[in-house]
Amino acid sequence: QVQLVESGGGLVQAGGSLRLSCAASGRAFSSYAMGWFRQAPGKEREFVAAISWSGGSTTYADSVKGRFTISRDNAKNTVYLQMNSLKPEDTAVYYCAARESRSIVLLTSPSWYTYWGQGTQVTVSS
Repeated sequence: QVQLVESGGGLVQAGGSLRLSCAASGRAFSSYAMGWFRQAPGKEREFVAAISWSGGSTTYADSVKGRFTISRDNAKNTVYLQMNSLKPEDTAVYYCAARESRSIVLLTSPSWYTYWGQGTQVTVSS
């Protein structure tokens, strides 16, 4: 069992930056692939980024590639999402997700992930 708690959301102007954190409690965090998803009002939850258990493999949605960076610190049981050059269309609730996996293959479907956090709101003003 893994519990996930996101933090770091807020209101930022377009072009600004935020760093989201997801703190995990429970056993064997280093055995989990981690992902970030987001959901805007009236839209389906969409994939943002994912990172393998070791941090050696990452993947990004095309919409955030070059602007967002996912990373993890297994010693701190935390995964991060650095978001730069934010746009109003990045406004959403951002969720952290986890799946026990030692593969370098990362899937982007929400159904692949087992555990979810409660989400943190990110609002980008124009």
